[in-house]
Amino acid sequence: MAETSAGILLYRRQPRLEVLLGHMGGPFWRGKDASAWSIPKGTFTDETPLAAARREFAEEVGRPAPDVEYRELGTFRYSSGKVVHVFAGESDFDASEIRSNLFELEWPPRSGRRQSFPELDAAGWFTPDEALDRLVKGQRPALAALERLIAG
Repeated sequence: MAETSAGILLYRRQPRLEVLLGHMGGPFWRGKDASAWSIPKGTFTDETPLAAARREFAEEVGRPAPDVEYRELGTFRYSSGKVVHVFAGESDFDASEIRSNLFELEWPPRSGRRQSFPELDAAGWFTPDEALDRLVKGQRPALAALERLIAG
């Protein structure tokens, strides 16, 4: 069965449309920019997609998701089969100080040594054009869905 995730794509319009993305943490992503950013999201099994998206946002960013109206952008399937439910909310969230939860990884590989790394090591606001190359490929269709939602 495909892994299922949910996430929140925050946006603001000051003076132009921007979206909030997080840079994935850990040694694999260090120093990378293209396809190294993500919508704050994570896996879930026994909760509603929006509840999971709000929980994952808090875990990955270190603060609760803003108390705003969230609208479903859609469900997007990665080439790996993973499914991501994405919700959009308008907020001028302060992304300057994130405190992501940590994950553990054997690093360097085959060293027997385990290290902790943040799931997200940075966050920032980007125009859709700037975000397009930064986002992992499976999440890029969410940008187009957001633009349709705002225009609609």
